[in-house]
Amino acid sequence: MRRIVAAFTGGFLPCALMAAPVAAPAVDSGAELLRVLVSLLGVVALIFFVGWLSRRAQARVRPGGRKIRVIESMPVGIKEKIMLLEVGGTQLLVGASPTGGLRTLHVLDTPVQDDPSAPSQVPAMRGFRDVLSQWKRP
Repeated sequence: MRRIVAAFTGGFLPCALMAAPVAAPAVDSGAELLRVLVSLLGVVALIFFVGWLSRRAQARVRPGGRKIRVIESMPVGIKEKIMLLEVGGTQLLVGASPTGGLRTLHVLDTPVQDDPSAPSQVPAMRGFRDVLSQWKRP
């Protein structure tokens, strides 16, 4: 019986002492707020830096090589598109879809020439800022 009482006392006494309320140290709320704001600004700056770094790294990678060139691409569905490729002087019409990958639709015997009467530059897509500024106008 003494052993059981001693075991309970030995096990519960330290827990009871640890659960006793202890005076919390004084916290300077201004310093804590400053620390949180500096940490938040550091994280936001890190996000912008990584974005800038990734854009810079992508600019160095040229899309396509010297041997393969995408002449024109046209969407024919939500995720499907057809592309006119030039490989070593031969032009290929290729269909691309997420489920079927790439499939050669036709190999052109005579290369397709650019239409001189067609406008050489496609109008650039308007950004969100331009669309939003148009909506703001009365």
